[in-house]
Amino acid sequence: MRGVIRRPALILCAALAACAHAPAEAPAPPPAAPDPTAYFPLAVGNEWTWVDSSPVAGDGAPKRRTVRIVSRDAEGYFVDDGRGALKVAHGCIQDRVRRILCAPFEADRSWISIVSETSTERYQIAATGLTASVPAGTFEGCVLVRARNRAGDDAEVILETTYAPGVGPVRIETFALVGGKRVPQVKAELASHRIVRASR
Repeated sequence: MRGVIRRPALILCAALAACAHAPAEAPAPPPAAPDPTAYFPLAVGNEWTWVDSSPVAGDGAPKRRTVRIVSRDAEGYFVDDGRGALKVAHGCIQDRVRRILCAPFEADRSWISIVSETSTERYQIAATGLTASVPAGTFEGCVLVRARNRAGDDAEVILETTYAPGVGPVRIETFALVGGKRVPQVKAELASHRIVRASR
């Protein structure tokens, strides 16, 4: 905005002239579509390495797992080297059967994904503005997404994923609730990442 105040008279005249020729009511521009890639950037070359310290992995040292996006297919899915696939559609990041992250990122926002005739996953943004400390560093402004799926009359599987802005998932945990008792299953934390750019 430098130089705007140097010639106020000329600027005021120009503004009045523009108003004189402008339509009486110019239509407002459409709002920008919410972009879920702000919290999960998708682009060929993006890479994430997680440290897996899941209880089900056994008593050995934590294992590392790297996922790298290697291509984009004809349907617009970003395909990784583990044959996973994600794309952006209708303000959400989705795989081939479920929506995993939906904008806008507001606490208590919820959505569902029907995985099969007998399986419905219920998602909720459980918290925003979180700080997450993982092996890759400390990340501010994170969002926590919680997904629930019934696994029987008295059991439920819960997935909690913490997303950091501009990075993607930094913590992934799953556990089962069986008769009200929490049974940990999977725990993985981000160890390193390489983000090329975000593409839609």
